[in-house]
Amino acid sequence: MLLLQALLPAGSTIPWDALRNLLNLSGGPLNSGQPHVSVVMGPGTAFGNPHLPAWLLASLAIIYAAITAWLAARFVWRLHTIRLLSRTAAAVTLSADAVGHWAKCADTFGVETASLGTSSQIYGPITIGIRRKLVLLPPEILAELPDTELRTAIAHEFAHMRRHDFLKNLLYEFLSLPVCFHPVLSLTRDRLMETREMVCDQMAAALAGQHQYARSLLRLASLLVDGMPARTPHAIGIFDATTFERRVMRLTERPAQASALRRFTSATACALLGAGICATTLALSVHVDALAAGDEQRSSNPTGPVAVRADIMQNQIVHNVPPVYPRDAKKAGIQGEVQLDAIVGKTGEVEQLKVVSGPKELQQSALDAVRQWTYKPFLLNGAPVEVKTTIHVIYSLAP
Repeated sequence: MLLLQALLPAGSTIPWDALRNLLNLSGGPLNSGQPHVSVVMGPGTAFGNPHLPAWLLASLAIIYAAITAWLAARFVWRLHTIRLLSRTAAAVTLSADAVGHWAKCADTFGVETASLGTSSQIYGPITIGIRRKLVLLPPEILAELPDTELRTAIAHEFAHMRRHDFLKNLLYEFLSLPVCFHPVLSLTRDRLMETREMVCDQMAAALAGQHQYARSLLRLASLLVDGMPARTPHAIGIFDATTFERRVMRLTERPAQASALRRFTSATACALLGAGICATTLALSVHVDALAAGDEQRSSNPTGPVAVRADIMQNQIVHNVPPVYPRDAKKAGIQGEVQLDAIVGKTGEVEQLKVVSGPKELQQSALDAVRQWTYKPFLLNGAPVEVKTTIHVIYSLAP
């Protein structure tokens, strides 16, 4: 989900029209430098897409770039803070039992290059490092930590190291930089932390048993007199997620064995729900603008055509005839844009065409072509209606 949040906004910057022409996806001949005619559906009189002033777009772009640059600088500064934290960490002398448990975790999770340290700048157990991994504990907790809770913290942090969660977290934070404004980003980040901690709980509980691990986790949390510790940026800790209760309940509940029928029923229900949402969204996207415009217009003219947004009518075209560049206009070097107001009947045929503007030498060519177009009947409340829109026919001598 985070990857989609980062990539989907970038899709609007891709020059799809240029790519389509380059790859000739439309099946037509490639541009050979000859004069050509193109047709653009105009906004007509319906509610079209808003056109923001250039100065406003530039201001928004500058603000977005400034915020992104500030977040990137903060990201780099936090990396520097983590590096200093690793350099200033003090060594820890473990008991023989703790050393044995450390070796057991290293062998079980396949992490051989990890080390343990302590730092007064943190408030809970954390893991940092990519190649040389380091587990850090606050000195206050380390002094009061019984062996059972120490083993719990060590096993949990080894699970993080086994999964390379520190590196993954850096990648997640980096991907979130360009989508800092995304309304779902905070929810996505919380969900990532919650699932990460639950997976590590399950991996660590496999060593001591789920119930024993859950009790040790509760006792470990009770040692934090000031409540849950504040997160160290980019570091991975046992108390990162804010759903501590759900984690303990997940450890102590019995795993439910879902039957094949139940799984099939759930999958079918989800598929039907998704299909219904997609169908409803498609129907609303096609008709909601026409409904709004139509209701406003029908209040004064009950029998008049409905103004429909241009991009919607573009998708309604069933058959179109390309305009032909008039030979005389081409020889005379005449080019420009012919704007037409069109009324599309209930059957989808173009019933009326009116020239709004454009060179006289090009108007008849545009009228002859557009008059032959056919649309799918546009439905409003289940019944076909007349539609009005605007069409721009562009004649260009440039290659």
